[in-house]
Amino acid sequence: MRHLKPTIERGVERAIEGVDLAETRRSYRDQNEFVVLEHFLTQPVVDQLLYEVDLLTPDVNRNYVPRHKKGASVSFYAILRQASAILSLYRSPALLLFLSRLVEAPLLLCPEDDPHSCALYYYQQPGDHIGFHYDTSYYKGRRYTVLIGLVERSEHCRLVARVRKHGKTEEIRETRIAMDPGTFVMFNGDKLWHAVTPLGKDEERIILTLQYVTNQEMGPFKKMFSNLKDAVAYFGPAALLPWNPSKGKG
Repeated sequence: MRHLKPTIERGVERAIEGVDLAETRRSYRDQNEFVVLEHFLTQPVVDQLLYEVDLLTPDVNRNYVPRHKKGASVSFYAILRQASAILSLYRSPALLLFLSRLVEAPLLLCPEDDPHSCALYYYQQPGDHIGFHYDTSYYKGRRYTVLIGLVERSEHCRLVARVRKHGKTEEIRETRIAMDPGTFVMFNGDKLWHAVTPLGKDEERIILTLQYVTNQEMGPFKKMFSNLKDAVAYFGPAALLPWNPSKGKG
């Protein structure tokens, strides 16, 4: 499906053309490295991503951590094998440059043995949720999270961000965000305390997450801990298995 790459890249370029970078950067700084761009990607681009979401359904791993989260996920390894449009979005040169300019630091893709570098979150059963947490960076540099809304058919399930506002005095405001298709959220994983409220009956929510770093190095102990966390809370035992690059070729 290599023919999708120019379409995805052009869609990203058009999305960026519609953004006031200076104003977005000001908002990002003011909110302690957190920003929301509603309907950043157009529906035709989202539709290409949704086509691959359907292809990845057999790879969905249900997960449950008592008192913290319930939901389902698909890891980067499955995306590498089957989802060229999603992969093209993650690796988009235009997007990477835009994000680097936004945070004012050169950003890098995560290493390909990181199952969380580009993943899908599925909220499809009543009560699916995740409690408050940080996206802690186990890398030697900073880690940034980008969330892209793909499916939002819920009145109850919302991204809740406790945002520290900067001014003469600091205050924390709670923001609830509907992740409508194409909506973009970016934040420094070590700074935003965030959660997802429980899904209601007959509702559905699907989110694409993209991770970028300033340094691709990670110590062996932190690598082991990161993979163990991903195996338990997100992707199942496959997250612990050595990654085979040949599986990503097609």
